[in-house]
Amino acid sequence: MIMINENINILLSPYHHNKGNIILILESTAVILTILSIFFAQRNNILVYPIGIVSTIIYSYLTFVSSLYGDFIINLYYTIMSFYGWFIWLYKKDQKNKKMPISITFCSKKDYFRTFFLLFFTCIFSMILYFFYGKLKNYSDWMDILTTGIFFSGMYQMSMKKVENWIFWIIGNMISVPLYFFKGFILTGILFIILVILAIMGFFIWKKKALKL
Repeated sequence: MIMINENINILLSPYHHNKGNIILILESTAVILTILSIFFAQRNNILVYPIGIVSTIIYSYLTFVSSLYGDFIINLYYTIMSFYGWFIWLYKKDQKNKKMPISITFCSKKDYFRTFFLLFFTCIFSMILYFFYGKLKNYSDWMDILTTGIFFSGMYQMSMKKVENWIFWIIGNMISVPLYFFKGFILTGILFIILVILAIMGFFIWKKKALKL
């Protein structure tokens, strides 16, 4: 019983300092907005981006003040790519330079090449940063590098409305569940469990829509 209480106190430690209440409120808000943005993503609704941007800005702040600089870079990238995806979804043009809504499609060979190049480049760049700061000393560092590459790739595919983006989210979210519990963000750890389920649902919803085209 004592050991259980000690483990609970360790998990709750990020909320015990003088800014604990603010962090809890911000994290709760980001969790709710993230789930809401996924629902809009499943439904191919442009609101996924403005709502997601608010969420990623909050997480950018939380990860920065918690010295989780790898996660800060990921959320900063999410924010930038959300603006990019928002623009693409609204203003993509065809060969005749006419504005047209971008459709949900499957990846082509070119899309796969671009995605895995981004995955490889992001992982290598992250490894260099970790090595420079004297990290890469434990399992969570390597998993953080892998999820960074996966999420970067998934966000790129989502901006291009590729069905396979959900596969990247499923894998990345599954890996992130224990990592965020370990980092002390309990609500975010629970969030990633929910996101795994939502990503699986999103994959089948988008797959069905793509097959109808």
